[in-house]
Amino acid sequence: MAVKFGKVFRDVYSSALLVFCTVIIMSAIFMENTKIGKDVHPWLSFCLLWGGLAWLSMVEGGQASLVGLPPVDMALYEASHPISHKIMTVINKGDNLDRYLMGRQFLVLALVFLENLAGHPVDESLQILGMPLWVNKALLGTGLGLFFMTAMIGKISAQVNASRCMLDYVNSYFALFTMYVSMAIEISGLLHCCYLAQIIFAWAAGQTLESKEEPRTGVQSIFFWVRVLLSLAILVFAFAVTLSALFNDQTTMWEGVPPTVTVVLFFLFMAVVGMLEGMQIAFFAVAKMPEEDRSKSTWAKKTCDVLFANEGRNLPGFMVGRQMCVTLCFFIIARVTTIKLNEGDDNVFGLSDGAQAFFETGLLGALITTIVASIMWQLVASSFPMAFLSTPFTYVLLRWCLFLEWTGLCQGSWVFAMILRKIVGYKRDEVYIGTAEERTAKSAAKNSAEP
Repeated sequence: MAVKFGKVFRDVYSSALLVFCTVIIMSAIFMENTKIGKDVHPWLSFCLLWGGLAWLSMVEGGQASLVGLPPVDMALYEASHPISHKIMTVINKGDNLDRYLMGRQFLVLALVFLENLAGHPVDESLQILGMPLWVNKALLGTGLGLFFMTAMIGKISAQVNASRCMLDYVNSYFALFTMYVSMAIEISGLLHCCYLAQIIFAWAAGQTLESKEEPRTGVQSIFFWVRVLLSLAILVFAFAVTLSALFNDQTTMWEGVPPTVTVVLFFLFMAVVGMLEGMQIAFFAVAKMPEEDRSKSTWAKKTCDVLFANEGRNLPGFMVGRQMCVTLCFFIIARVTTIKLNEGDDNVFGLSDGAQAFFETGLLGALITTIVASIMWQLVASSFPMAFLSTPFTYVLLRWCLFLEWTGLCQGSWVFAMILRKIVGYKRDEVYIGTAEERTAKSAAKNSAEP
């Protein structure tokens, strides 16, 4: 009874928090107190924010669906879900799933940075709805209001629905478009320096990189390595521009924070994001290991004891808390790295106004975060999962994520997911294709019936 009351209480207060954050952010937008609302028009800011949230939910939910559907026979849903079938026809070909996952990682960061531009207040001292100024500072000035909207509407609720209703979730042209955009980002070569890191980490771990495709031809190899070098050059340039702006106090970082502290915070929060990105890879890698193998290190044993305790519920609990922590770090990094010149400042490196306008979109920060704070750490954790777990930082972050999930601050995600599920009419995958056991039994019966 007490457990049920606690769940209802968290559902109610978290949902109320979500509604309240949404109201004050919409108020700030229509008071022309956001960058896009002030520079262009409030309605553009409104549309970009909600459009970004909708697209982010498709990117996050699409990942859950596209990773979960490959083991399912596509013939089972070809008639009932033709667009899902079309998407999986592409994803199941060669290494396309890996390409999609790499491209969608940058898309997530780009959308978070867009939401920061569309929804973060320009003047944090401007009173909203007649409320005390401390409300502004607590929810708008810190970015927490936008964080709660993004985490609950754009991320966790999407993953909740997609994890149960994979076929319905991606059975739309919006999902098909998102898949092609993600793959186009990867094909562009923007993130190809990650492949160089993958090759280096695999070599260091004594592993052989496996591929579902034929070895590259000479022309394909040249095209691949040209994109790797181009990606490295772009990453170095992005760091040069961003660090120049940081040291010259030309970003949207909170006033009063010294440039050197800003630079330290930039790398600190990227390290936190990297640890959390790598932890989920390492946790899944050791989930099937014998307890003896994962107990060779003291910290690895402590971490795994906590992770697999509570009848296995701590692992999904960590995933929720991790999503909260990563999203919050994304917004802080966006605040730290989004370039904004002070009055009278020259353009960064004396470049053109067009280049400066591009720098101020925050895309350079998104690129750095995607490569250095996300994909690189995932590759390290994939190659060295036990080494990744054998640090006290992993244990501390695991405890922190479990605490965040326990608070119920984002419990409203389940409420929002339920409402959306009712409106759209999502159904569980079992309704269309049966359970994994039922599919196995049917396949066995079919094979035994064949002569």
